[in-house]
Amino acid sequence: MSKLEQFKKHLKPGEVYRRNDLQAWSSAVDRHLQQLIKDGTLQKLSGGLYYVPKETTFGKAPAEEKELVNAFLKDNRFLVTSPNDYNSLGVGTTQLYNTRRVYNYKRHGNYKLGNRMFQFVRKPYVPANATREFLLVDLVNNIKHLSEDQPALVENIKKKAEKMDKHRLRQLAHNFGTAGTRKILAEVLHQ
Repeated sequence: MSKLEQFKKHLKPGEVYRRNDLQAWSSAVDRHLQQLIKDGTLQKLSGGLYYVPKETTFGKAPAEEKELVNAFLKDNRFLVTSPNDYNSLGVGTTQLYNTRRVYNYKRHGNYKLGNRMFQFVRKPYVPANATREFLLVDLVNNIKHLSEDQPALVENIKKKAEKMDKHRLRQLAHNFGTAGTRKILAEVLHQ
């Protein structure tokens, strides 16, 4: 069995790998990576990031978002959201956006991973889940970037905040919200 075939045996369909992870299986990792990209075994997602495509009945499936971001950050402490998530709150947002935002502790900026763009936002606090309260605070943080009627949206946000868990909302506004967000929510939260 050739060294390339031995290297291939370690790769699992659907997995995302960093170049550094692959070095343990090859003494000529760069040459092997080029060969595997050429024969379609691997896809290069970005500098030092590779994906083993998983075959489905519809063709090759793209890398799962969570695995992709996890490998890119080398950290599993992140939260992927989209402004489209705000539509679930029922506050009057209806626009659809082609943006994926990744709140994390390490990176900041826009990165293309494979054929997808992500906006990485470094924050000192990243919640584990996108709760309704988190989405409301995040909406207020990003309200200036939305194509909605902002004065009407602010009024709807205040009404919605009245019906939410005030303790959790206050905590998220403090840990995650901007000064402007805390100001907007202050009258609802009676701070």
